[in-house]
Amino acid sequence: MKKGDTNSNSYILIYASVIVVVVAFLLAFTNIVLRPRQNRNIELDTKRQILAALNITDVKDVEAVYNRYVKLDMLLQLDGTLVVNSGGFSSNYTTEFSKKRFHIFQCDVNGQTKYVFPLNGVGLWGPIWGYVALNDDRNTVYGAYFSHQSETPGLGAEIASPQFQSEFKRLKVMKDGKVGLSVVKYGKVVDKKYEVDGISGGTITSKGVDAMLKKCLSNYIVFFTNQ
Repeated sequence: MKKGDTNSNSYILIYASVIVVVVAFLLAFTNIVLRPRQNRNIELDTKRQILAALNITDVKDVEAVYNRYVKLDMLLQLDGTLVVNSGGFSSNYTTEFSKKRFHIFQCDVNGQTKYVFPLNGVGLWGPIWGYVALNDDRNTVYGAYFSHQSETPGLGAEIASPQFQSEFKRLKVMKDGKVGLSVVKYGKVVDKKYEVDGISGGTITSKGVDAMLKKCLSNYIVFFTNQ
């Protein structure tokens, strides 16, 4: 390569390699710098969702309000007893469930004990998740929160609407020794003590919510029945 020949293949190759290395370094550095802030934002959003299951919304200082109402992050034992989670706060309950770590958030709302249970499942187009809060009888729904990654707006995405979520209040979880809380096809509710109408036009997403409730809450049956 002649000195100053910026059009040669060697020069172009070296120049491109240097640019790739520099860009890769900058991306890695940016990721390292921003990761703690990103993780913190995810944690705060998870806590906001837990509060929403307790019917506490429009929160400005999420951390302060969470600490006011959520007293303990517990893990369920095989015998139905609880131990305090010493593994740090988690926002990924798919991973936690796979490790047989079943979280129960013990809360105090105006002097009344509530329990919040994380949920995760699959909708029509991607992951769905949520939280269900129960009264201290461990059977009556106090509140529910659901969200999704990519369900269809106006259809399956309606699981995230306050109107759909409010339908769960005061319903019962356990029926004949199994999880009876259900989402049924729109207009097909038979037992109003346990069933919620699915989303009109969002049948597959509704079935996903129903399956999520059955699968995740079944992990806690020993807690529901051990009183």
